[in-house]
Amino acid sequence: MTGLPISNRFSSALTLPEVLDICEAAPLAASLLAARGNQVVIDASRVEKVGAQCVQVLLSAHATWLRDGASFNISNPSRGFVDSLETLGIPVSFFSMQEDSK
Repeated sequence: MTGLPISNRFSSALTLPEVLDICEAAPLAASLLAARGNQVVIDASRVEKVGAQCVQVLLSAHATWLRDGASFNISNPSRGFVDSLETLGIPVSFFSMQEDSK
């Protein structure tokens, strides 16, 4: 669904589980893939721990949404979510950044 104007896209919401470990990477990727083409808001309020594999999935999805011209936002990041990202050197604000107009 790439190429649709922002106004014609739907919004998808995704709530992350408490633990995003390697076992959650594939289901997370599948959920995000199902939402592709839509604006997405990810609720990270329940997250206690995030593994590197799920961070990689989120980074890839963020890049994909930027490339597609759709918004990709993480809302209500828990302390555990923020701490897990910062351990990997990624500020949670990274997921709020939008690509500059070309």
